[in-house]
Amino acid sequence: MNPKILLRYWRTILIVAEMTIRQQMTDMFIIFAVLFQPIIIAVLALWMLIDKGADYAMFVVVGSGLTGLWSSLLFVSGNSINAERWSGTLESLVALPTPFEVIIFGKNLANVIQSLISMFTGYFLAAFLFGYSLTIQQPLLFAASIFFTIIAFICFGLVIAPIFVMNPGVRHWQNAMEFPVYVLSGFLFPIALLPGWTTPISYILPPYWAAVALHGTSTAGAPIEKTLFAWGMMLLFSVIDLLLASRLFKLMLYKARADATLGME
Repeated sequence: MNPKILLRYWRTILIVAEMTIRQQMTDMFIIFAVLFQPIIIAVLALWMLIDKGADYAMFVVVGSGLTGLWSSLLFVSGNSINAERWSGTLESLVALPTPFEVIIFGKNLANVIQSLISMFTGYFLAAFLFGYSLTIQQPLLFAASIFFTIIAFICFGLVIAPIFVMNPGVRHWQNAMEFPVYVLSGFLFPIALLPGWTTPISYILPPYWAAVALHGTSTAGAPIEKTLFAWGMMLLFSVIDLLLASRLFKLMLYKARADATLGME
């Protein structure tokens, strides 16, 4: 996908994001995935680390928020095209003059922004329920890390969505893909605790670099060079994902039109 297209259709992206948020506010599965599940994870982790101090609590708060982001990306953004197919609107969206990937970009933007609620919910839980006094040590860098995280997750979702359409069997592995990424991306504990052979896998996962940036800036536990490197990696993966997504969307639409299976499972 050409970034110029995103700039040209920015109003469309915002409108799609707004409509998606309105629709998803009544979807109990999405509410559970982006709100209640991260809260459960945060409560359990904070209870186990109740005597470890505020730095550990902040690590858990950020990590639980990231679990909500990944769950939303995997289940909601991954099925963003299939959801339109199930509701019978896919053909109409593809026929619009607006590029189809722009519509999916807006839907993914809504999913990621909505998922950030879980991070703030975890913060208030830690502050009030467990009595922690939490402070983001580098607020400006943390805000910038959230921005890069949003971009990286949206672009990653653009790759996942067409894959789930062209390969329906992949959706059967959605549940199995959720918790391994929690572990390999270091959401709730550092990947240094894992076997050494898993480290290269973590490095090719955009959520890992998001975790590095957010954990490092929230607790000031990482040098600025490491945070900047994490930002650079998220930008790099975002560009790669956009290029790959552009190819996948063209292949998906060509195959669907050639086989006349656009609205069929």
